[in-house]
Amino acid sequence: MTLTEQVVKNIVKHVIKGEDYRVEIISLINADFLQFVIDFFKKIVELKLKDENVSDWYKQEFLNTNLPTKEIVINSGLNMKTISNMYGTAKREVAIDAAYEHYDVLYGSISGLIDSEEDLSLTLTIKLNGVAVDLTINETLLVINTLAVKRTELRGGAWSSAGKTVEKVLMKTLCQLYKVNSTNYEEKYVRDTTKKVSREIDFYLKDNDGNKYLCEVKLMGKGNPESADAIFARKSDVFVADTLSTQNKHQADELGVSWVELREDNGYKRIKLAFDRYKIPYIDYIGNIDEDLDIIIDKVVGK
Repeated sequence: MTLTEQVVKNIVKHVIKGEDYRVEIISLINADFLQFVIDFFKKIVELKLKDENVSDWYKQEFLNTNLPTKEIVINSGLNMKTISNMYGTAKREVAIDAAYEHYDVLYGSISGLIDSEEDLSLTLTIKLNGVAVDLTINETLLVINTLAVKRTELRGGAWSSAGKTVEKVLMKTLCQLYKVNSTNYEEKYVRDTTKKVSREIDFYLKDNDGNKYLCEVKLMGKGNPESADAIFARKSDVFVADTLSTQNKHQADELGVSWVELREDNGYKRIKLAFDRYKIPYIDYIGNIDEDLDIIIDKVVGK
C-alpha cells in the first residue's frame, strides 16, 4: 500500500491545523480492503468451479507454490511479519513451510470447532456473472480468516506508511510556514555513523554555524507512550507529535527536548520555541493558515 500524493497533503493539513487525520488513513484502508475482497471472491468462484471435485481445493489453489510468497502466507492465515518474528527470517522457503504448517493446524481447529457445534449451519454463496458457488462452513471460515488477516496487514502497512511518508513533508511545511531558509534544515535520509547504532535520520534543523538538531515526528495518540520513549532514547532535540500526554511533556522538559503538540489550539506555533532555542532564523507567521497551508504543502510535495 502506498499513500497517494493527495492523501499525504490532506494528512499534513489536518495535523498542522490540529484536526484528526485518521479518517484519511481509514478511507485508504477501506478502499484497498474492499477491492481485495472483490478480487478474492472472484478468484474463489473461478477456482472452486475449476476444482469442484478436489476435496481441499482451497489449499491446492490458494497455497499453490507458484503464487508469490506473500500471497501464500496471507491465504494461509498468517502474515510475513509474524513469520519473521517467529523464525527470524521471512525467506521464501521458510515462509511457505510456515504457511503450510499453519494452514493444516487452522483447518484442524476449524473442523474441531464445527464438530463441537452440531447445530451450527453456515453457507456462503458467491454469485458472479450468473454463476454461483456455495462454500461449506469450513471453507467459509477459512475465507473469513483470510479476509481478517488481510485487513490487519493493510491496516499496519497504512499506518506505518503514513508515519514514514508524512514526517519530512510535515517538518518541511512547518519550516516553510515560518520561511526558514532551506540551508537551515536537512530533509534527506542519511546514515549517522557517529552513533553506536547506525540509523536513518529523517530531519535536521541546522543553525548558521552548521550545528545540527535532530527532529523526530510521531503521529501518535496519548495511548502510545512507548513511541515517545523511543524518541527520548535516541536523544532527539525536537519532538513533534499529533498528541502528547502530560507525562510525555514533563519527560521532554526534563531531558531538554523541545516538544510540539499539534493537536493543541494553534499547536504548530510552538515550533517557534525550537527555532529560538537552536538559533534557527525564521520570520514569524501571521497569515491565514487555512489559505496558506494548501499553497505551501503543494510546493513541498510537488518538489
